Amino acid sequence: MQDTKMLDYIKEVLKNMPNDWLGLTTHRLDIYDEALAKTQFIDRFENLYNNTNAESAALHKLPTAYDYIRLGHPLSCILEWAIAGMHDLASEQVISFSSKTMPVLAILRKNLLDHKNTQILYTGELPTFFDAEVLRNVYGYAFDVKKVESVETISKFDGSTVLISQQDEISTMGLNSNIDFYINVYDPLGSILIINDEQNEGYISDIQHVRRRETIAMTPANCLTALKALTEESSFDTENNANTSIEANKTSVLKSIKKVTGTTIKPLVGSSGLSIQYAIMMGLIDDALENHKGKAIKFVVPPNCYGGTNDQARRVAACIENVEVVDLPVDGDNDMVKSIDTVLAKIANEDAIPYIIAEIPTNPRVEVPDLIQLKAALSKVRKTPTGEMAIDPVFILDQTFCPNIQFLGEGEILSTVRTVSYASGSKFPSGGKCTAGYCVGNTKTDGLMEKIEMHLRLCDNEATHLQMEILAKQLPPMNQRIRDAYENTREFVNFIKETLPEAKINFVSPDLAKEGFTPSVFSLDLPTKGNTDKEKEAYKRALNHDLITLMITEIPDESKYCVSYGQLHGCYWTIPATSTQGTTKEGDKDYIVRASLSPDMDLERHKEVFLDFVEKI
Repeated sequence: MQDTKMLDYIKEVLKNMPNDWLGLTTHRLDIYDEALAKTQFIDRFENLYNNTNAESAALHKLPTAYDYIRLGHPLSCILEWAIAGMHDLASEQVISFSSKTMPVLAILRKNLLDHKNTQILYTGELPTFFDAEVLRNVYGYAFDVKKVESVETISKFDGSTVLISQQDEISTMGLNSNIDFYINVYDPLGSILIINDEQNEGYISDIQHVRRRETIAMTPANCLTALKALTEESSFDTENNANTSIEANKTSVLKSIKKVTGTTIKPLVGSSGLSIQYAIMMGLIDDALENHKGKAIKFVVPPNCYGGTNDQARRVAACIENVEVVDLPVDGDNDMVKSIDTVLAKIANEDAIPYIIAEIPTNPRVEVPDLIQLKAALSKVRKTPTGEMAIDPVFILDQTFCPNIQFLGEGEILSTVRTVSYASGSKFPSGGKCTAGYCVGNTKTDGLMEKIEMHLRLCDNEATHLQMEILAKQLPPMNQRIRDAYENTREFVNFIKETLPEAKINFVSPDLAKEGFTPSVFSLDLPTKGNTDKEKEAYKRALNHDLITLMITEIPDESKYCVSYGQLHGCYWTIPATSTQGTTKEGDKDYIVRASLSPDMDLERHKEVFLDFVEKI
């Protein structure tokens, strides 16, 4: 009876849900409380359910579930809530993934760090994505794999028991107390992890963190498909798997990426920028273990870069004994080239393997190093203490701010240095319509790109069919959008300089713009006042919020308090220290305003509101 009521309610919700639940990749930070991610949305949603209220107006008023759909979103929360309700579990005990592999890896990671045994059981055939040898030898995970004829025969195990099963409809079967984790695989939607028993609740936050950093939640479109199948009590419609447009979209996307980046070897497209970055890291580690046995692996990472990059690198290092993260100061008083030269000399002296992750332009200071000097520093021949040639670095370039720059093509500045470049797809590549990201390599990285592709597939983190369809539409006009957004940004930056000359603005110079560096993001260090450093900092931080609040209040249809960039419409404001730098060390955070402009916005209205702000201070 309860299930029927719940399913009928969900049917009404799906009829009346806001379009944003399907179409947005990012939401407003001013209506989002990260400490209450998902729970706040579910609590309010349950209130509506208890009052049988599925009206559109009520659904529109629900708080943001997560600030970014890579982490979760309203439809993933409702799907998890419904499945949890059917099994009499808390909604936190059900976690959906776009990947069919990553829930397994999330459990293995937790048990590796906790020194706990794991047995992985399966019925029928073991899923093709599962490669036990690579998971043991590269990722360092320890586990046993066994086939079982019947779930009823599973007995108690000293450790964690994981059951993987491939299904074509949402399972409502009862749970076996001897199974700790159910991973139900649904082609082509992804997977759903059920955390059984209260004693396993300690896994929830760790598994959620894997979904946050190394993969993505089941996409809104696929969650909608799953919810419709659940409410109709039917199997999934998988006819779109045979759709000939899938291959056509993939061909179009790969062709566009090659054209934009000027590269010739096969690009790779993942479910998100961090999915791609994870494949890059694990692919490089795999190559190092194969070709440089026993040597230490050093990932060189700016301490104040995007928090996801910073956190993921440290999470990988925590799991693999000979992997370490080394800081690379790049912004402000630090020069990227000098820092790279210093760090590479130290790594050569240790006869270790250097992998450098860096953003160009940097985030949030929007700085571009001297590229000729950068190439020289990366190309420099260094010696180990025994006089042997040191291992040359691999430069992992995050060029999300300027995906139009052709760093890697034949004759370009980084064509002769082993370099892999990647971009977050929720920014310019898709215009904010999906999270899929991509990476390319120059001709010196053929073997490395093969390793990266293998790990992207192992983790089942490739872009979904719908993501490819979106990229096929959005990539061809991307460079024009970049040019138009830059023009708006340059005009707004010039206006701020005139109206508030005391402010410090971080943006590319006109000379850099002529070289093709035309980002549409800038950072703003507002003027401050006070008798002490503490007072001045407090005043500036309050002023940051005053500016953002004024913008989103006065221009609600265009200005959003949001971390995104490269969107099709509007203007986005954030404070890196409290958003994109969330996991970096406090001393490395930037308490400044970061604004990003689109090619389609009312620039004159934004100038008017900014002038009002200046007059008030």
